[in-house]
Amino acid sequence: MIGYLKKNFPATVTSETVKKYGLASNNESYVINALQFIGLIDEEGKRQENAHDVLTTHDEEEFQSKFAGLIKTSYSELFEMYGDEAWTLPKAKLIGYFRQSDKTSDVIGARQAAVFQAFRSIAGYEVLAEPKGAAVAGGKKPKAAAAKVPKAKIEAAPLDVADPAHPGAKVPPKPDMALTVRIEINLPAEGTQDTYDAIFKSIKTHLYP
Repeated sequence: MIGYLKKNFPATVTSETVKKYGLASNNESYVINALQFIGLIDEEGKRQENAHDVLTTHDEEEFQSKFAGLIKTSYSELFEMYGDEAWTLPKAKLIGYFRQSDKTSDVIGARQAAVFQAFRSIAGYEVLAEPKGAAVAGGKKPKAAAAKVPKAKIEAAPLDVADPAHPGAKVPPKPDMALTVRIEINLPAEGTQDTYDAIFKSIKTHLYP
């Protein structure tokens, strides 16, 4: 409705005006009440001059700033309680506020919250999407990806070489005589802890008797 009034704001706005635009069929009175609440029209539906100045502002950013001023004035108690956070309150909190403030039912509270959300959106404040649960459809949990077990690598230390002149004595190997043994073991991904323990126990037995 605000969009139509920005293009043409008649001197008097009634339920018939709302019907003419094809809006809120059978709920025209709610639209009129909302326009009266934020001071665009009076109780007789007559256009208010300050509201006319706001809605005829051509620059969009300037219009949003002026319209936000109307909203803050009209919802003064809400902004006194929440400050500028009111611009971004989720619908659930807004419903709770209106129900407690006006002693209304859940249906009326939800309707009041929806109207405020519509007004603040026009003022340039995006309505926050309601958070969604992270549950997977059907209640099933996603399967965990099977963990990949890396190949185990064992590097043996360079072997000591016996000194032929002195049996029993050992000397470090020369650089060109170094010997390195590399063993690769493929561990089964589906193996249990006992399986892994048995494998490493066998390695220890045979490599380090």
